[in-house]
Amino acid sequence: MPSLPQRAVSMHHDLSPTLFTSDRASLVLRRQATLTAPFERSGSSLHSGRHATVRVCPAPADHGIVFRRRLTDRHAVDVPALWQYRESQPLSSALRREGILVRTIEHLMASLNALRIDNVLIEIDADELPIFDGSAKPWCEAICAAGRSEQAQIRRPIRMLRPVCVTQGRRHIRIEPGMGLHVTGHIALAHFGAIDWSGYITPETFEREIAPSRSFGRYMRAMAGRAFGYVTGKDFLQGVSRRSAALLVRDRVLGGMRLPGEPVRHRVLDLIGDLYLTGHPIEGRVTAHHTGHELNHALVAALMRDTAAWELA
Repeated sequence: MPSLPQRAVSMHHDLSPTLFTSDRASLVLRRQATLTAPFERSGSSLHSGRHATVRVCPAPADHGIVFRRRLTDRHAVDVPALWQYRESQPLSSALRREGILVRTIEHLMASLNALRIDNVLIEIDADELPIFDGSAKPWCEAICAAGRSEQAQIRRPIRMLRPVCVTQGRRHIRIEPGMGLHVTGHIALAHFGAIDWSGYITPETFEREIAPSRSFGRYMRAMAGRAFGYVTGKDFLQGVSRRSAALLVRDRVLGGMRLPGEPVRHRVLDLIGDLYLTGHPIEGRVTAHHTGHELNHALVAALMRDTAAWELA
């Protein structure tokens, strides 16, 4: 696939207000949902490089998203997917409870959020989820194959009442009142220039335009990071390769891009997963410039602490 020219790449995918108003009404009144059947997936992890098996199971209403780290046949620790348990880890989203770590959860969390799954129990036999091809597409396919079942209780999305913003130098992220969840993402990469994506996040747009995008990084930096992890014995990028990420060499992606502006789409993907650590779907307009996991989580923390900025619909 030809490399991107050194000019801005911009994508905008707004739905008409009339169409989206009906969807917004259904979102407010939508019932909670879980999986119709469990599913299991296995693969190697991005940072540890070790094999992991994940089993995602239906759960009752008001259960939420909970990771169950299975340590032995008789001992397991439950780690709720909530912002209070978030732990800073390099190049991933991670949770820790009772000393037990679960990391690289963002692609599964994004898929559950976008496909409107509220309640599941996620059993894992390692501390890191599989990376697969670096995208959320395998998780989306598994969720769709398992099926979605609505439950009796009503979803209670977070509805923004006023803006909340976090800034770190040139990086900033803002969420403000709006219908549904609308995200505008912007990044600028050397040799690629500015890349933008903007649109409403619905199951359809997520599956088609966001989920296939892969984790990305500069090839030389990724290989140096993998070598550093190997030499120091740290779990860092031991599973990175052309099969698990979109690796950039100057103005091209090895093997080509899957989607126009794939890197910014993946930043949007990660953001959708990180926002779900609020424990609720969110209605609002998000604008993110050069965001990453640390800034995403800073926004989530600022939002949850500013209880006057939102309400549960």
